[in-house]
Amino acid sequence: MSSVLSIAALLTGSALLLMAGGLHGLLLPVRGLAEGFSDASLGLLGAGWAAGYVAGCLAVPVIVKRVGHIRSFGVLASLAAIAVLLNLLFMRPEVWIPLRAVSGFCFAGAAMIVESWLNERATNQTRGRIFGIYTMINLGATTIGQMLLTLGDPAGFAFFVIGSIIYSLSLLPTALSTAATPAPLTQARLDLRQLWRNSPVAVVAILLVGVSNGTFGTLGAVYGRRIGLEVSDIAIMMSLALLFGAVIQVPVGLISDRVDRRGVLVGMAVAAMSIGTTLAFAGGFGPWTVIMLVSAFGGMIYSMYPVILAHASDHAAPGDFLKTSGGLLLIFGAGTMIGPPAASLLMAATYPAALFHVTAAAHVLMVAFTVWRMTQRRPVDTEDKSEFVPVISTARYATPESAVLDPRAEEAQEEDAA
Repeated sequence: MSSVLSIAALLTGSALLLMAGGLHGLLLPVRGLAEGFSDASLGLLGAGWAAGYVAGCLAVPVIVKRVGHIRSFGVLASLAAIAVLLNLLFMRPEVWIPLRAVSGFCFAGAAMIVESWLNERATNQTRGRIFGIYTMINLGATTIGQMLLTLGDPAGFAFFVIGSIIYSLSLLPTALSTAATPAPLTQARLDLRQLWRNSPVAVVAILLVGVSNGTFGTLGAVYGRRIGLEVSDIAIMMSLALLFGAVIQVPVGLISDRVDRRGVLVGMAVAAMSIGTTLAFAGGFGPWTVIMLVSAFGGMIYSMYPVILAHASDHAAPGDFLKTSGGLLLIFGAGTMIGPPAASLLMAATYPAALFHVTAAAHVLMVAFTVWRMTQRRPVDTEDKSEFVPVISTARYATPESAVLDPRAEEAQEEDAA
């Protein structure tokens, strides 16, 4: 408890950041639809966020090194708050898309700075506890942010202002924190050749998970609105998808620690593909049937990332956990840039549920490649596996600093030192 209380201010700042991100991310597609934005432009919002987020993970460590943590966080949180208000002032897709990239850049950088403070305060004895609490708080904050949309009409200006206020409030805990200035931020590095040598399945699967999760995360609200769901139903649907992903990670982790993780990944991909195909081809479902099916779909796709990360860690060299997780994060971001634009074009040309054709295509490719690789390489022995650790469900909010806080990073460094 004392270790948690010592970082309460930082956890509060992180929660406010995630709350604003959850609200902003769901508000834009819902409001964009009301303003008559095309599905293609809404898909580009997701690509813009992903591009900005990846750029933030790469560039913000350099900025922090030049001007320090507190100044950098203040600038990034302020820019994120300004971007939300500019969304309100300029209701045009050609303005929203670059603003979404700015939001992604600022969000990634601000999250990394908060996490670096948490990393500084974590010890070998408390790292796992702090990581678990941090993950739960961020999941809860994201859910609360999305559920705020159930409290009013998104057609007005209030939710934009609220989002900007929450981003601004996230400044206060870090600005007033008495914690010592942390070490320089961790920079994500992509060594695709080494990642491929270690685990081809992880490289291909993480790219396809980025396609699938980015498509659903960006256009799930558009799909819901197009089929006639109310805004409150959409908020519940997207929030339950996140929560199901968090809950399902527990049994998935237990199973994947005992059997071939690739088989677990195949099973989850088949389940997601089956649910998505049902939603794409079967019509006439009531709102709550759609919500529960989509929630189950989200539970599957949001549980894949930690399985892939654990599988890659099983094959990585001792001490390479940070390099592995950082590289996978960048590949995931690349997939997130591909999926939403492709799905939005297909939705515009056909019908709303066509987004599940894109996710199904990603899952089919994942299953085919993974099954083939299972015939080429024997599974890792149970005693040689790294421990499965649940991570933030969407992976859209994971950063290189998230990987440093992961207890596996400390274990890998200790093994390498030994």
